Amino acid sequence: MRNPTDGGETVLPGMPRRLLRASPKSLADFSDCPRRYRFANVDRPVPQRGPRFAHHTVGTALHQVLSSWWDLPVERRTPGAARQLLYAAWSPAGFRDDEQSDRWKAKAAGWLTDYLDGVDPTDEPRSRERTVSTTTERMTLSGRVDRIDERGDELVVVDYKTGRSPSTDDEARGSQALALYVLAVRRTMRRPCTRVELHHVPTGTVAAFEHTERSLANHARRAEDVAIDIQAAMGAVDEGQDRDAAFPAVPGVQCGWCDFRPSCPTGQAAVPAREPWAFLAEESAG
Repeated sequence: MRNPTDGGETVLPGMPRRLLRASPKSLADFSDCPRRYRFANVDRPVPQRGPRFAHHTVGTALHQVLSSWWDLPVERRTPGAARQLLYAAWSPAGFRDDEQSDRWKAKAAGWLTDYLDGVDPTDEPRSRERTVSTTTERMTLSGRVDRIDERGDELVVVDYKTGRSPSTDDEARGSQALALYVLAVRRTMRRPCTRVELHHVPTGTVAAFEHTERSLANHARRAEDVAIDIQAAMGAVDEGQDRDAAFPAVPGVQCGWCDFRPSCPTGQAAVPAREPWAFLAEESAG
């Protein structure tokens, strides 16, 4: 029999509910645009993606360096070593030309120098780029945390940010991804965890929030609501509904930089494409 409260899923008596495999990013994708979620998580092969954006290139390089820097012997963990790691990791993907790429490489190297000046190289994180997971009533949730610090008896979730503007405490409080990481860290590492931090590398600022059981439960409940909607959409496809109808596009300005723009006529019709370097601070969109 079909229970309409189970997101369109057929549940027989005594059968466990099939859990959705999800990540904080996949849940956010569905909330923003179900079509984008479908392209990334349902369709196989994955539809064609657009060109890489330069600001993603910058962020990827900085994240890579801030992880691999800790692999160096303690005496070599210097800002200068971080700059060398950045130069080795740098890619010109998404930049207008070599001059723009070199200019941003130098800018990112300066950010690293300033940020790591305030980091004790002997105070090693508990984990870096750690995959953590947990299970709720509706889903098996997993994701990769940039850094997990050990502060006394508790663990702290640290997320690096490399965008234009410094992060705020309100962003840390409102981030569903960070809250879900707290739950997953607790489950995976069997340690207390309540604090989340957003480290904005360009400015060296830190935004933070101390979660309560209530705030975590609220985030988990909203995440499960999204999981129910995803399961309903997948159930509709299984019953023969058209995929475009089950996973509708949500057109808007974001279509100008969506990864799946080349595969989405709705997004292409919504707004013009943005240049790959358009989201670099102080750069013209071209």
